[in-house]
Amino acid sequence: MSERIAICPGTFDPITNGHVDIIQRSLRIFDRVVVAVLVNPQKRPLFESQRRIELIRASLQGVERVEVESFQGLLVDYVKERGGSAIIRGLRAVSDFEYELQMALMNRRLSQEVETVFMMPSEEYSFLSSTMIKEIASFGGSVRGLVPEPVERALREVFHNV
Repeated sequence: MSERIAICPGTFDPITNGHVDIIQRSLRIFDRVVVAVLVNPQKRPLFESQRRIELIRASLQGVERVEVESFQGLLVDYVKERGGSAIIRGLRAVSDFEYELQMALMNRRLSQEVETVFMMPSEEYSFLSSTMIKEIASFGGSVRGLVPEPVERALREVFHNV
């Protein structure tokens, strides 16, 4: 039986406890999870891709069967290149569903071999988004308990006041 590999893609700018929750719970279903950090030249992230990778690795330290790397291009091509069989996507609310459904259907059209698995975060993280975290941190609000400690420290360094 071959190893079941899932790809958990995203910008992760920055990774939140909601992301960590989804990644860890994905390991109950898959043998290996690859956290794939999207490098999109059209976006202007707070953290460069290499720094996001470092923060994710630090946030998942001690979690086995997880790899973290960056990718560019079509997600389904990357999934096939990594030998993956599924894409893991988190759904926080109904508002996420329409966009995620469209992406899942397009990915299926591009590659019938790749499935999309939707997972809901634990209730305590169902409202979290990276955008919200950056906004709170930029205004000096506390993000403790919402992001892993390495991310909290990195945000403090960026905004000098978290």
